[in-house]
Amino acid sequence: MTLEIITADSLAPLRHGFFTRRGGASSGVFAGLNCGAGSSDQSEIVAINRARVAEAMDVSGDQLVGVHQVHSAKVEVVDGPLTTPKPQADAMVSNTPGIALGVLTADCQPVLFADHETGVIGAAHAGWRGALDGILEATIDEMITLGATRETIKAVIGPSISQRAYEVGPEFLDAFLAEDPQYARFFVNGVEDKFHFDLPGFGLHKLRSAGVDAEWTRHCTYSDADRFYSYRRATHAREADYGRLISVIRL
Repeated sequence: MTLEIITADSLAPLRHGFFTRRGGASSGVFAGLNCGAGSSDQSEIVAINRARVAEAMDVSGDQLVGVHQVHSAKVEVVDGPLTTPKPQADAMVSNTPGIALGVLTADCQPVLFADHETGVIGAAHAGWRGALDGILEATIDEMITLGATRETIKAVIGPSISQRAYEVGPEFLDAFLAEDPQYARFFVNGVEDKFHFDLPGFGLHKLRSAGVDAEWTRHCTYSDADRFYSYRRATHAREADYGRLISVIRL
């Protein structure tokens, strides 16, 4: 089965893509293109899936790099294949041709960055914690240290959980209001004491406030089980585990 890759005009002509779950070798709850080595899927099958992604990006397996994602605001500067164990971080930036930056998600925001004029790219995993703590701004700052300019950076948020599917409790809202009372605008009332949080809307706000051109592909991971993995959907279905989507960009 052919891989399905969502792309964005603003990142072209750089090779990039938000890969859906279609076209992979995994089965069961992981059926499709599960690229998460941290899942309980068979490691050799995950390796096959990642090899298919590397081929689609026209790089070797060791040139498709990723970090140990920990919901932080730490950014890794990458100039070649990463050693094992992988550094703990939630974003990468590079100005090295031939290196493909890949982040894994299953509801959190995958964000791909490109400054076409200066040849600097970035990729970030931005869940609510990382986004609140500044992972997106930190990625932009590290791109600038490599020569990018804020005015020429393009950022695209890929498939993420939408506000309609993202129910949270009052303590979640309180964490955002403690940072900025204006963040209340990213929440709407739900049932009883629950709220619904607009994660991609918040991501767009953070990116645009940082001075970069940003957009969202408008795909909801929770709502489309045929195309996307979703941690929250798997939890609601009481499944033992869930697959991880990969989003990649390279110079």
